[in-house]
Amino acid sequence: MGETSAHEFKFLIVDEASRGSYVKVKDGPRGWIIAQVVEVTRSNVAYSISIIDENNSEARERVLGLARVIGVTTGGRLAMPTNPPRPGDPVLRADAPLIEMALGLSKGNLYIGLLEGHDLKVRLEADSFVQKHCSILAKTGSGKSYTAAVVLEELLERGVALLIIDPHGEYASMKQKNTKGDFAKYDVTPRGYDVTVYSPANKTTAPHADRFLRFNGKNLTARELSAMLPEDVTNSQRGVLYEAIKILASDGGTYELEDVIAQAEKDTSKAKWGLIGHLEALEELGIFSGKATELGELLQRGKASVIEMTGVPPDLQGMIVAKLLSDLFEARKRGLVNPGMVVVEEAHNYIPERGSGRAASTPVIRTIAAEGRKFGLGLLVISQRPARVDKNVISQCNTQIILRVTNPNDLRALSKGIEGMSSELEGDIKRLPPGTAMLVSNEIEHPVTVKIRPRKSRHGGVSTPIVGCERARAAAGAARGAKPGSSLVSGTKTVPDGGPKEKKEASGGFLRKILGK
Repeated sequence: MGETSAHEFKFLIVDEASRGSYVKVKDGPRGWIIAQVVEVTRSNVAYSISIIDENNSEARERVLGLARVIGVTTGGRLAMPTNPPRPGDPVLRADAPLIEMALGLSKGNLYIGLLEGHDLKVRLEADSFVQKHCSILAKTGSGKSYTAAVVLEELLERGVALLIIDPHGEYASMKQKNTKGDFAKYDVTPRGYDVTVYSPANKTTAPHADRFLRFNGKNLTARELSAMLPEDVTNSQRGVLYEAIKILASDGGTYELEDVIAQAEKDTSKAKWGLIGHLEALEELGIFSGKATELGELLQRGKASVIEMTGVPPDLQGMIVAKLLSDLFEARKRGLVNPGMVVVEEAHNYIPERGSGRAASTPVIRTIAAEGRKFGLGLLVISQRPARVDKNVISQCNTQIILRVTNPNDLRALSKGIEGMSSELEGDIKRLPPGTAMLVSNEIEHPVTVKIRPRKSRHGGVSTPIVGCERARAAAGAARGAKPGSSLVSGTKTVPDGGPKEKKEASGGFLRKILGK
């Protein structure tokens, strides 16, 4: 109805049609114009403020839809429309095969969920997904880690080798099968996967690790050690490092990290102390002790190696990631390890945007984003703060899976880093419910909204309840006969006037309770 164009048209809705649904209009003898409903409005002229008429029994309510054209189907292909639909022509619901063909949903093999409002499976093409990189971005609690695991499950089933940088230990649970979810609706069968957890820390800090990540600590070059230092290390400090290693290498013998530290201590420059502090932190972690982990062991087809950073100080995590990915990328360029995909969780900590911090791992991750495709090394970055992730890396990702984002700075960052981001798309992203994602990809003709399928493996990123936990402790205390008014924190008792009465007890009792020890 009304004025139409080759890009959008309004139509009268006589049956139910919701925002986001797909419709079609006949395009002469050639095929169909397919469009998406982007707005639905309801009106009744009898109830306009200026012409209210209580006796008007013929008042009719009208529901209007605004549809934005996606393309015209011609000979099984989607083309750009050249002519607008004719006013007065019927608008029909688009059928499933037409939607699949128009959006490009039928050619992929990574099943991530159902098209919102339909029972159509949304699939991505695995090779393109890995080679051209991907980002998963969302605010906290929107399901980014859950969605990431769904994608990783699909990649593992296609035989892709995965290396996952996991700061919080969320991905070890992929070993076990899931028990919660509407598996029948989404056509999903629960299962576990071949996952090995590596820790750069020691057995005391990470007793649950399957294996420990270790680097070869013998005869480290100045370049190798320098790559593991924070970006804020001064040129003077790097000069001390290069001089120390030059002296050790000139002797022709074998030297280790402790020898580099000892040699640096002999330097007369005051800059040596800052450098020694960084090197001693690496030595205390034990990352260079014991037998070195084989790089080929970390990238095995159909298996996931999880580098769990629990117990590793934040400033050392970037150094470890820098060394690990540099060695891995060099080995991949020489064909010494399998092709695969590097997954960086909490990416804002490892590739921060300029002005948001520094990390030793930034240069190598930028290099993988720019050159990894040529050498068969893909990149998946995951973050809850898009504004704090390096825009150079985000812009290299041809596929974006975006869950709910509401922070204005993060939305602006998405607009800058993602091609084709419109104000309408921003509005849709702000309104996404948990577990629903906006998929933007060069492999799909149009951004689509997807209900993420249930995980096949168990979810390990569930938030720890706080209020419920306190209630449980209170109930347990009551069962043990605790007096009414007793506090949950040792050393404090509530009195009628609301003020605390301190009790004397062994030093550290408060901290022991807080830490659960």
